[in-house]
Amino acid sequence: MNENLFASFITPTLMGLPIVVIIIMFPSIFFPSTSRLTNNRLIAMQKWIIRLITKQMMVIHTKKGQTWALMLTSLIMFIGSTNLIGLLPHSFTPTTQLSMNLGMAIPLWAGTVVLGFRHKTKASLAHFLPQGTPLPLIPMLVIIETISLFIQPMALAVRLTANITAGHLLIHLIGSATLALMNISMTTAFITFSILVLLTMLEFAVALIQAYVFTLLVSLYLHDNT
Repeated sequence: MNENLFASFITPTLMGLPIVVIIIMFPSIFFPSTSRLTNNRLIAMQKWIIRLITKQMMVIHTKKGQTWALMLTSLIMFIGSTNLIGLLPHSFTPTTQLSMNLGMAIPLWAGTVVLGFRHKTKASLAHFLPQGTPLPLIPMLVIIETISLFIQPMALAVRLTANITAGHLLIHLIGSATLALMNISMTTAFITFSILVLLTMLEFAVALIQAYVFTLLVSLYLHDNT
C-alpha cells in the first residue's frame, strides 16, 4: 500500500470545499425521534441507554448542575457515534482533529468555570491557594494552580485526539503489514490478521470509552463549580 500513513486524517473536500460540517451532522440520523406510542427495539434500546447514562452522570450533581443533563447526554452521544463511524473503511473521523476537540472542550470548560465564579466565588478563588500554604510559596502556588486550571481543556482535547489517532494508525499499520505478508507467508499473515481483528474490536471499545471519559471529566468540572 503506497497510501500516505496520515491520508485518512486529512479533512475531506468536495469540489474544493471542506465537507467536515456534513460529516459532523451525519451521526444525528442514528438517533431518530418518534411520536409513536410504541417504539421499535432499536429506539427503545437507545432511550434505555440514554436514560442510564443520564442517571449515572447526574447523580452527583446539584439541581443547578442537573440543568446540564441535555448538554452532557448530547455530548457523549455525538462523540461516541462519531468515533464509531470513523472506524468504517474509507471514512473520516472528526475527533482526530485537535482543532475540533478544542472547539468542544474550551466552551464547555469555560462554561463550568464561569458558573463556578458566578455562584461559588469564594470557593473558586480558594482553589488557587490551598489552606496552610507557607507565605513564601503563595505566589508560586497561585501561578501553578492557574496554569493547571487553564491546561484542563487542552488535556481534554489532546487525550481524545491522541487515543483515537493512535488506534487508527495501529489499524492502518497492521492492515498494511497483513497485505504485505500475504505474498510471503500465509501463516504469518493469518496471525497478523487475527491481531488486526482483535485490535479492531478493542478500538470499538476505545471509541465508546473515550466518549465516556471526555463527558465524565466535563461532568466533574461542572460538579466542582456548582
